Amino acid sequence: MRVLNRYLFRLAQTKIFWPLVALLVLLLLNFFLIPGFYSVEMKNGHLFGSLIDILNRVIPLLIISIGMTLVIAKGGIDISVGSVLAISGALAAYIMETSSVWVALIAAVGVGIVCGMWNGVLVSIFEIQPMVATLILLTVGRGIAQLITGGQILTIDDEIYKYIGSGFFMGLPFSIFIGGAILLIMFYMKKRTAMGLFLESIGNNITASKFAGIQPRKIIFLVYTISGVCAAIAGIIVSANVSSADANNAGLWMELDAILAVVIGGTSMRGGRYFLGGTVVGALFIQTLSTTIYSVGINPQIVMVVKAFVVIMVCLVQSEQFRSIFLQFNKKKVSV
Repeated sequence: MRVLNRYLFRLAQTKIFWPLVALLVLLLLNFFLIPGFYSVEMKNGHLFGSLIDILNRVIPLLIISIGMTLVIAKGGIDISVGSVLAISGALAAYIMETSSVWVALIAAVGVGIVCGMWNGVLVSIFEIQPMVATLILLTVGRGIAQLITGGQILTIDDEIYKYIGSGFFMGLPFSIFIGGAILLIMFYMKKRTAMGLFLESIGNNITASKFAGIQPRKIIFLVYTISGVCAAIAGIIVSANVSSADANNAGLWMELDAILAVVIGGTSMRGGRYFLGGTVVGALFIQTLSTTIYSVGINPQIVMVVKAFVVIMVCLVQSEQFRSIFLQFNKKKVSV
């Protein structure tokens, strides 16, 4: 029994424990609130159900959150990812009107690289505060996307492109495999390359990193570029899923959900150690929460309020200070 208690205590100290508990509690609530939530059916060789929908819809948020994790790990932030998502989707749809789908895909990823490099130059070379630097593209990016689409919603008819967002492979949505591949690549870069160690070093102490021979500017430039690429890939998936490019609404406020997913996953906004596994749990929690809120019929006008309240509670539970204060309060209450 003591060994089990010690194991549970050590497990509770890990960064991923409380986000995982929150996700499991939310899934348990869905068992009682939403009939048939866990039912999965096979139709025409494809799996369908609420759980499959959550896995499918979470992929764009997960991909953006992965890029955001790297940016936050170095102590920065990127609030332009939603606009980059809109630009890449709009550009792909526009190019497919006159060219092939492969040219459109290359151009969409290319514009993500350019946007990421732009942010990287502003932050790493000109040393502009990350919030201000990425705010520029946040505001301008929507305008660029509107210029590309002419203020209209462009429809997409190419079957190859639509397959990326709404196709199935081995019974599962194809986008899940894209998200899984990106996650594996980032895990490899963190565990098997020097970039992961350098990134944590810069996030902990950028001055000490310089004395250790690390070149922070190159790492910072790289992570912002990766963030731009992740946003572009998410833009392709979003536009392919709905078979259209909406410059005004695509990826709207997704940067906030991505930041929340990273923070819920245990990565500190101050930088340093980062947890990709925690980010996955955080993204799944936010998407499951959104699905639950809409499924139980909560008024759309107060959805953001309910979502914010739940996220605040999860963040408080993660805080060691809050838990200690809560336990002390309970002890005093019991003693009285």
